[in-house]
Amino acid sequence: MSSDPDVRPLARRASPGVPRRLLPAMLALLGVLSACTEAHGAPPGAKTPSAETPARAPNAQQPAGGSTAPGPTKGTNEEATRETAYLAGGCFWGMEDLLREIPGVIETEVGYTGGSKLFSRPTYDDVHTGRTGHAEAVRVVFNPKLLTYEALLEKWFFRMHDPTTLNRQGNDVGTQYRSAIFYLSDEQRRVAEKVRARVDASGKWKRPVVTEISPAGDFTPAEQYHQDYLVKNPGGYTCHYMRE
Repeated sequence: MSSDPDVRPLARRASPGVPRRLLPAMLALLGVLSACTEAHGAPPGAKTPSAETPARAPNAQQPAGGSTAPGPTKGTNEEATRETAYLAGGCFWGMEDLLREIPGVIETEVGYTGGSKLFSRPTYDDVHTGRTGHAEAVRVVFNPKLLTYEALLEKWFFRMHDPTTLNRQGNDVGTQYRSAIFYLSDEQRRVAEKVRARVDASGKWKRPVVTEISPAGDFTPAEQYHQDYLVKNPGGYTCHYMRE
């Protein structure tokens, strides 16, 4: 073995690894492979950060606790549990006072409907003259799973007022006090006509039922002092009560 000091260091550098002169070529090849992966995606079966951590929707709601809650969607149960009816049967004070107590009724509001379109926003003073054609009416929002439209009409509406007096209820006289059902759909019209015919044929009333059934038009809420009138004024005027 040579004792030349220049040879021994070279022998110590030799190893089973990659020769140093090949490192530049290997590094260049790795760079090319990395660029291809970025351009074409990871090979099948390879895990990526996006696969392990799904992206969060930009507008998702974030409730307490960190879980993601979806935003509101159409066709929710709330829509299926609310239906509206427009009913007229004399002074709306007494009508609303009875309607609000019915199990299944969610809310009520008194107002004016069924009149001339020349009066787009009628007031009590307008309607009270009888010249606008509007009826004093109640907007009733109810849960059809607890109270059907048919039951609302037959078990309640036709019993809380006299449907045989034309343009009159008790001491109140005029077209604004007429008995009327303003329907919002063909199904409501069909049910209203069926119930009216059944009530008329029942023999409970000595005179024919004259309740009007018409498509609903614009509904104008009455002045605030009319809303919940008998709640604000216990013992106030009413001619409505439940018949047997």
